[in-house]
Amino acid sequence: MASKSVSKYFDIPKFYYFESKNDFSGSKDQTFNYKIISGDKLKIKIWHGWICSEKAEIEDEKEFPFDQNGFEDMIKWLDEQYEMNLKK
Repeated sequence: MASKSVSKYFDIPKFYYFESKNDFSGSKDQTFNYKIISGDKLKIKIWHGWICSEKAEIEDEKEFPFDQNGFEDMIKWLDEQYEMNLKK
C-alpha cells in the first residue's frame, strides 16, 4: 500500500530524506518550480518558468526550523503558494 503524500499537490519525500541533508526540487504544471535546501534550517525557493533555480529569478523564499514541525509548516506554505498561483 502506498503511503500518503506529505503535500496535497507535490510528490515530496518525507522529513527523514532531509535529515540526511539532501536537497530536493520539483515542479507542477511545468512552470511552478520549487527547491528545498537542507541546512541548519529548511529553506524553500519558488520560481516560475523553464529554467533551473540557479539561473531563475527567485520569486519567493522562506526558511523553517529543521525539525518535523518546521517541515510540515514548509509543506503547508508551499501548498498555499501553489493555490494562490492557481487563482492568478
